[in-house]
Amino acid sequence: MRPARKPALLLTRVFPRDVMARARRDYAVLAENPEDTVLAADELLRRAEGAEAILCAAGDPLHAETIARLPGGVRAIATFSVGLDHIDLAAAKARGIVVTNTPDVLTDATAETTMLLILAAARRAGEGERLVRSWRWRGWAPTQLLGMQVSGKRLGILGMGRIGRAVARMARGFLMEVHYHNRNRLEPALEEGATYHSDPASMLTAIDILALTAPGGESLRGWLNAERIALLRNGAVVVNTGRGSLVDDAALIAALKTGHVAFAGLDVYENEPRLHPGYLECENAFLLPHLGSSTVETRNAMGFRALDNLDAVFAGREPPDRVA
Repeated sequence: MRPARKPALLLTRVFPRDVMARARRDYAVLAENPEDTVLAADELLRRAEGAEAILCAAGDPLHAETIARLPGGVRAIATFSVGLDHIDLAAAKARGIVVTNTPDVLTDATAETTMLLILAAARRAGEGERLVRSWRWRGWAPTQLLGMQVSGKRLGILGMGRIGRAVARMARGFLMEVHYHNRNRLEPALEEGATYHSDPASMLTAIDILALTAPGGESLRGWLNAERIALLRNGAVVVNTGRGSLVDDAALIAALKTGHVAFAGLDVYENEPRLHPGYLECENAFLLPHLGSSTVETRNAMGFRALDNLDAVFAGREPPDRVA
């Protein structure tokens, strides 16, 4: 049962219209952020005065120092994301602050974006679009923008969680042969015929296209480094919808410039939105602005899931997606 008094809620960003409407209906929303920019830590703390909960998004600076300075009334932080890199969970736990995320609801949208990156990178869609928009296209030619045909190729997936498995199912529609490296091997019913590699080197030497869908974390920071890139077949394609931290940017840029990696498709970056400027020099890199979950359906589901978790906290129930 909802408490008679509306809990005070800080919204750090502008969320989808229906999510904002529900938040305003059920909570006493504090000063909003109509500019929809990432708030610096000091500004976030200023706006959090009087808050009992915070609905934040990926990139909001809720690190240990910031959490230590949050008002004493803050009981919960709900993040509009699956990823938790922007929140110091240990610091929140030490303060007794509940932290929740939004799993499950963005699987298909992110998998679709992974396939978009594979197709756009391999078929040089970004170069072609720029050619048409700049009026430099002179018409069809036999050797114009020759790319890689995706159908029937060998796809390697790093991280065979929900998103990785959804990518694998979509890839089979293109008759792709699926390989994967995961911390643990999946049960046969979840593998659906994919080939497991306990050693990442074994997978990298066997594939034509590498899709990074792992959730990141310190143990995987810089996973795709120069040594692993060298194991890929010459002319491979690399796409990333996992975390920017999975990639050693300098190593991938160098491989793009030599052609050892023929094409890359990236939707996530280290230090977003300040991506490594070297990517902008690579015509063979197809770059998106973190659109993985960017559908109306998915973003609404994310917001509603976050609010469901906050509703549970203020109703005295265990939130379903608690991570701290």
